[in-house]
Amino acid sequence: MSRWLPWSTFFSESPRLAADVRALFLQYGQGFGYLATVRRDGGPRVHPVSPVFADGGLYCFVLPSPKRRDLERDGRYALHAYPPEHSDDEAYLAGRARTVTDERQRERVAREHRAAPEVDWLLFELDVEVAMVTRRRGRHRPPVSRVWRPAS
Repeated sequence: MSRWLPWSTFFSESPRLAADVRALFLQYGQGFGYLATVRRDGGPRVHPVSPVFADGGLYCFVLPSPKRRDLERDGRYALHAYPPEHSDDEAYLAGRARTVTDERQRERVAREHRAAPEVDWLLFELDVEVAMVTRRRGRHRPPVSRVWRPAS
C-alpha cells in the first residue's frame, strides 16, 4: 500500500536528501519544475510549475487549467526539477497532491509567496511517496542516485 507523507516528514526522515531536492528545485531562486498529472483517460500530462517551500511543506499554486482539474480529480503527481545549467543532476518527487482547505494556512503561504488574492488559484500541498536525487559526476563515471520512500 502506498503512503504519502508531508514534506516535513520526508525532511525529518532524510534531511540531507530533502535539502538536495530542495536545492535543485530552487537553484534559480524561484522554484522551477515540471509537474506530471494524470488525465481523465489515464494518460500523463506535463506542465511547467513553480513549486514553493513554505510553512514546513511543499506547495503549488494552480490556476484554472487542465492540470488543476487533474489534481482535483486524481491527486497523483510526479515533479521533476528544471535541469541545471551546468550539470545533468536531477531531483524527482512523486506522491499525492491535496487541496489546502485551512484558510489560515492558505493565507500564510500566499502572503509569503505574494500570491495575488484576486486571482482564482487553489493551493495544493504535495505529499511525498518517493524522492530521488541523481548526481552525474562526469562522462566516465556512473550516475549516483539516492532514493527515499516512507517506511512501511
